[in-house]
Amino acid sequence: MAETEKGEKGGKGVNVSAGKLAINMQKRLTRAQEKVMQKLGKADETRDTAFEEGVSNFNKQMVEGAKLQKDLKAYLLAVKTMHEASKRLQDCLAEMYEPDWFGKEEVDSIAEDTDMLWIDFHQKLVDSAIINLDSYMAQFPEIKNRIAKRDRKLVDFDSARHHVASLQKGKKKDEVKIAKAEEELGRAQKVFEELNVELQDELPTLWNSRVGLYVTTFQSMAGVTEKFHKEMGKLSQNLNDVMGKLEDQRNINEAASNHNTESDTIPKSPPKSRRPSGPPVPRPPRPSPSREMPPPQDNTPDLFGDAASVPMPTPSPTPEVTVTAPSPLGASGAAEDNAVTNGASDSGDLPPGVLYKVKALHDYAATDGDELEMKSGEVVFVVPFDAPDEQDEGWLLGVKESHWLANKNLSARGVFPENFTQRC
Repeated sequence: MAETEKGEKGGKGVNVSAGKLAINMQKRLTRAQEKVMQKLGKADETRDTAFEEGVSNFNKQMVEGAKLQKDLKAYLLAVKTMHEASKRLQDCLAEMYEPDWFGKEEVDSIAEDTDMLWIDFHQKLVDSAIINLDSYMAQFPEIKNRIAKRDRKLVDFDSARHHVASLQKGKKKDEVKIAKAEEELGRAQKVFEELNVELQDELPTLWNSRVGLYVTTFQSMAGVTEKFHKEMGKLSQNLNDVMGKLEDQRNINEAASNHNTESDTIPKSPPKSRRPSGPPVPRPPRPSPSREMPPPQDNTPDLFGDAASVPMPTPSPTPEVTVTAPSPLGASGAAEDNAVTNGASDSGDLPPGVLYKVKALHDYAATDGDELEMKSGEVVFVVPFDAPDEQDEGWLLGVKESHWLANKNLSARGVFPENFTQRC
């Protein structure tokens, strides 16, 4: 019994499905015939210009939205690619950065902050742009299906309208068929008008909504991008500062490593004898020795006696030779005879009392109170020693040109090693 009931229900289900299929096939056939008749001009077609313009805008809007969605997703993919490239670059720097270099911890922190900033940037772009755009594009398929359904119902309405007209124009009017056809026409018109009214309200609203979507999407993207680049700029500046300090550290280490090499090229000051700190004591004059040459004696043996002696001529007296110790030289004489110079003195366009001028080739730091401290490139006027005996070998006495130009005197004197200078 149960099996019989199931069989009957199954048979009814098959019959219902077959019936619906037959109805649908009949509708498709009727619509196809109606469209053919309309294209051939044998049947009029209901047209709605305003609605057709709305559909045209809808299709354009859907294409533009799909393109924007595609390009925005490509942009997000590029952001993700840039994030991955940035992370690899930061990891490479962290691996190469030696622990004893300046700012090792800062470099690691910058790399971590950069990675987090890229992640946050990508996520905010998704939240502010992609989600809204996806929601916006999700409404197009449903509206597109309703537009297609409205077009089908319009064909059904035209077909029903034409069927009623043909029945009414027939020679033999069948009131039953006409009434049934008019009933079908009323149902087709009602379904069509319901869809048509809904779409006429929705399509203009949807068309105008695109402006709000564009504004929201690109404003959000602009704000997120601005904040991202601002924060990234700070991290880049911090990294630039660290690199600058690392360069300073390298220069310092390089200068220290080259110190011994450079010290070999800088001349050493010659040894300087210890001179008394008080005023110079003049050397006592040497005595002027004089000596007389004794007359020569004749030591020739007398071979022939007194008779054969030959008188020898008496030599003339030898003149007295006097050796006098040199007196202390004056200012110019001392410099010419005793000072160690780089060349002959030159008195052209020099202050009075200046022998010549030299230029410092190296820095010299004074070690005694009577020494002159020099910087490389400074010009020094060489003056004579007051007491020539106080001049040590390889040392000169001078006054800086800058002092002379500022004070117009040669009072600030000091000794300095000659091999640190060059005649100019």
